[in-house]
Amino acid sequence: MSSVRLADYLNHMRQAASDACIFLEGLGKDDFIADKRSQRAVVMSLIIIGEAASKILERYPDFAERHAEIQWHGMKGMRNRIAHGYFDINLDVVWDTVGTALPLLLRQLSHIEKD
Repeated sequence: MSSVRLADYLNHMRQAASDACIFLEGLGKDDFIADKRSQRAVVMSLIIIGEAASKILERYPDFAERHAEIQWHGMKGMRNRIAHGYFDINLDVVWDTVGTALPLLLRQLSHIEKD
């Protein structure tokens, strides 16, 4: 039963990362900065990713340790910064995260799936 829950968390991460990337398709950075709807959609995706990472760290620490190449703590930290400092979100960091970190995360999650 617990392995099913782990798979759910990984699927939530995969879906949220994919969604965030899709939300920014065709947008330039200036468009993103000016578009509250896209900002909120992407930020919510990052919160979902961070919450799932937090649950994996808490409930499946051995799994997280075996896959230390994934930035579990960084995702959890970003979620906490967003949730507790919502009015101080750095949109430049959000933009860079979606453009760089999320494609990497999607590749890493794909490799985990193959194991």
